[in-house]
Amino acid sequence: MVDRKLRVMVAKPGLDGHDRGARVLSRCFRDAGFEVIYTGCHQTPEQIATSAIQEDVDLVGLSCLSGAHRYLFPRVVEILKEQGADDITVICGGIIPDQDFKGLYDAGLKAIFTPGTTLDSILDWIRNNVKPR
Repeated sequence: MVDRKLRVMVAKPGLDGHDRGARVLSRCFRDAGFEVIYTGCHQTPEQIATSAIQEDVDLVGLSCLSGAHRYLFPRVVEILKEQGADDITVICGGIIPDQDFKGLYDAGLKAIFTPGTTLDSILDWIRNNVKPR
C-alpha cells in the first residue's frame, strides 16, 4: 500500500475577509508536502463541511479574526459529525481569547493556534496528531 499525502483544507468561515494568515498557512502546508485545498473567504460552516467531505480531507484548519469563532468553529464540527465524517480532524486559529479555549475543545476542536504560534509548531502538531483517513 502506498502512503498518500495528508489532505488539508484551510477555510475562512463567516464574514471575516482577513485571509493573509490562512494563505500563509496554505503555502506552508503545501511546502511541507501536504495536499492543500483553500476555500477562500466568506464560507458558511455548511459549505466548509460539505467541501471537506467531498474533497476527502484528513484535516480542516479554520481561521477567524472576527470574533465569531465560538459559533462558526463548533458548527463545522457538528455538521461533520451529523454527516458521519467526525474522523476529520478540525483545528483552528485566529484571535481567540484564552477563555474561549475550553468551549472550543469541548465542541470537538483538536487544537487552537493563536497569533505568534510558529509555523513549525503547527506542522509538528499536525505530523504528530493527524494521519490520512
